[in-house]
Amino acid sequence: MFTRIKSFHLAVCLLLFAFCSFTWAGTTGKLAGRVTDKQQQGLPGANVLLAGTTLGAVTDVDGYYTILNIPPGTYRVQFSFIGYGTVVVQNVLITSDNTKTINTDLAEEIVKGEEVVVVAQRPVVETNLTSSVATVTREDIEKLPVQELQDVVNLQAGVVEGHVRGGRIGEVQYQINGVTVNNSFNNSSTIRVDRSLLQEVQVISGTFDAEYGQAMSGVVNAVLKSGSDRLQWNAEVFASDYLFSNSKRLVDDRFKPFTQQNYQLSLSGPAFLPQTTFLLNGRRFVDNGYLVATRRFLPTDVADFQNKNFNPTGDNAEMPLGFNHEWSGLAKLSNRSLKNVELSYQALFNQIEGKRSNFAFRFNPDGATTQKTFSLVHGVDWTHTVSSRTFYNLNLRQNYFDYDDFVYADLFDPRYIQAGPPRSDDAYEFGTAVVQGVDFTRFKQRTNSYVAKGALTSQITREHLVKIGAEAQIAEVEFGAPGYIQAVLDTITGNQVLQAIVARPPKLPGISKYKPVTLAAYAQDQLEWKDLIVRAGVRFEYFDARSTVPSDLQNPANAIAGAPESVPKGTTTKTSFAPRLGVSYPITTTASVFFAYGHFYQFPALGQIFNNADYNILNELQAGAVSYGVLGNPDIKPERTTQYEFGYKQALTENLGLDVNMFYKDIRDLLGVEFISTYTNAEYARLTNVDFGNVLGFTIALDQRRVGIFSSSVDYTWQRAQGNSSDPRETATRAEAGEDPRPEQLPLNWDQQHTLNATLGASRPNNFSLSAIVRYGSGQPYTPSVLSFLVSNLERNSGRKPSFVLIDLRAEKFFKLAGMNLSLFARGFNLLDARFAFSGFVFSNTGSPDYSLNPAGDRGTLLNPLRYYAPRRVEVGLTINPSL
Repeated sequence: MFTRIKSFHLAVCLLLFAFCSFTWAGTTGKLAGRVTDKQQQGLPGANVLLAGTTLGAVTDVDGYYTILNIPPGTYRVQFSFIGYGTVVVQNVLITSDNTKTINTDLAEEIVKGEEVVVVAQRPVVETNLTSSVATVTREDIEKLPVQELQDVVNLQAGVVEGHVRGGRIGEVQYQINGVTVNNSFNNSSTIRVDRSLLQEVQVISGTFDAEYGQAMSGVVNAVLKSGSDRLQWNAEVFASDYLFSNSKRLVDDRFKPFTQQNYQLSLSGPAFLPQTTFLLNGRRFVDNGYLVATRRFLPTDVADFQNKNFNPTGDNAEMPLGFNHEWSGLAKLSNRSLKNVELSYQALFNQIEGKRSNFAFRFNPDGATTQKTFSLVHGVDWTHTVSSRTFYNLNLRQNYFDYDDFVYADLFDPRYIQAGPPRSDDAYEFGTAVVQGVDFTRFKQRTNSYVAKGALTSQITREHLVKIGAEAQIAEVEFGAPGYIQAVLDTITGNQVLQAIVARPPKLPGISKYKPVTLAAYAQDQLEWKDLIVRAGVRFEYFDARSTVPSDLQNPANAIAGAPESVPKGTTTKTSFAPRLGVSYPITTTASVFFAYGHFYQFPALGQIFNNADYNILNELQAGAVSYGVLGNPDIKPERTTQYEFGYKQALTENLGLDVNMFYKDIRDLLGVEFISTYTNAEYARLTNVDFGNVLGFTIALDQRRVGIFSSSVDYTWQRAQGNSSDPRETATRAEAGEDPRPEQLPLNWDQQHTLNATLGASRPNNFSLSAIVRYGSGQPYTPSVLSFLVSNLERNSGRKPSFVLIDLRAEKFFKLAGMNLSLFARGFNLLDARFAFSGFVFSNTGSPDYSLNPAGDRGTLLNPLRYYAPRRVEVGLTINPSL
């Protein structure tokens, strides 16, 4: 208890210190440089202004200037000085957490009012970055065939379907406007963000600064759009269908042009309050999937299995086998009526109702569960510019996530008992179709997190930007089964009957609730001396699970007579210090090298460590022959990764840039399984920090800036991701199957060694836009099997699945009609109709998704089209951007 109090006091002190110091929130950029005359002498007192904003600066005695807290976007920068001509630099791109340098010289004014206009171009390589950072602007997003934030992330080098540089799923920190939106239940994003809301997306796939925590593989920071000073609105609508070859997929390919629909409307402008703007965005999205279910059976049908009479009573109505219907939106209000203060409120929500495609329920769709999700991220942001060199901001957010998965909301709905569990028969569709019954799955998960974050930035000298920040998060996490449908013994008849049971701990625990606390503080210095960039910092993190574990793991449920008594013992608080260092050094005017190193810590997903964490379930352990699964462990330590990165950047020509980087990750203390022996040598498995791995790789990227109407980029990543297990419970699963559970370094399930992404574009402003994305990936591992008298597996992950190529396309034509800016667009996804991609299904005896060496035994799987990647989808849409 004394240790916990001392650790808590240390965390509070660091937080208070941080709130009184300097920081940078990571959602704004910086403009700096020098203003000189034609003799390269500094001009003191020159004015630098971002046109159309209140942001600006005055140069110092040597002609240097700095402008902080600039929202990401494209600006027009004006340089002026009495007696000298004005210079205007257009198309200056400012990105989050980055410094844009513009040096200019002014000529003595000959003709009054003379103005020199210069058009800035985005550099083909960012030579001042100290790690691998991809910044995707609003203009880029509008041209690409992407729909949501995750689509943008998956296009970046080193990212394979959510796995960043070989890390496990859940090792990425997702932020909206600089504040975390991760759901601590599974460390995934609480909210889905449509592309119409995005101003900028920053994906850090390499080492990252101390201001970012609770991540081991990468950071995704999405900056949302803000309201405008004039009233404007825009809308988008599209419809699409799946168009594919029927030769292998074996599904209905009738033309259904409204299989997927999207309706989006945005409105922004000045509000009714002084110096206040608003932004409203609403979206309706409908996806009915490409598989059709037929209601031949009802859950309450009763089949005569003995005589193979199945008695269908359904109406044979057709409906989607799986679907996703979503409402989403954003409301944002920004006020600048107080001097040097911006106060804003934003609320972002999703409401989704869907059903996972379950091929077994294709003739009994009413028996499958429905998933309902409601997500809300909202809060207040306060930014105060104290001086031209200092500003601070405060953020208060609530991240709310509510998820349900069941057929009937009411546990005591009589249809549960009337229908019974799902049943099938080999005589009907080879036993692959449910002919009666209802899925008894019942699951609920709710996370309610409150996040407080404080930030203050100060350019304390011309070279040093000092950052210190703090964050606190209190989460209430609930998950579990909201009741069970179980077969119980009827004491009167002696028969098994179905009964609705609310909860019977510990075997039927119901919904569990936990309230962990997370605190963090960091300090960082960014040195910009001449062309040398150094970013150094350290991060402190504190975690208290606020739970208990047994005091004696050898007698956890007090079921061993004469053994020492085990009592609940409070979990210990966990702390970590993570140093970070990044250096970028120019070797020529167009090339630089960088090096980065850091320690990164992350607490495992609470849904893993708290699941099955009631050790009283082991009260019958000594009797044996009972499966308890893997016990949770709230007293887990943070997982940790040490990353190293070295890179080289060069502008090969004015329009072609090269970026090469090498990286290595040493991963320790991953969540895994240990086996505990009781005093009587009975064993049980529980989670602990025992898994490990490493990732080695390099990336080569070429970026060709637009020449004429054409632009392109291509990146190739080679990596090797290895570890002792791909899943925390894998060791226990192998032990239960009688396989060798000892640790062994093998390829992880998502080890895609070769990845190639290419983006090709052709556009003419206000005329047309065409873009294509080509992705190639080599095969990921699988465990092959051989057919003998008994089927047996070979070495784990010793086989490789097929490689794949995916092509997506977007074409858009702009025109005007009745004073409105309109565009027609078409998008095509998986244009080649590839049937396999990424970590898709393959038969273990062939390594192919198409055929099996045991067709009789695998006939059910061969009937299932869901083993294939989603088919080709083509959509057509219209955007409207009126001029108001």
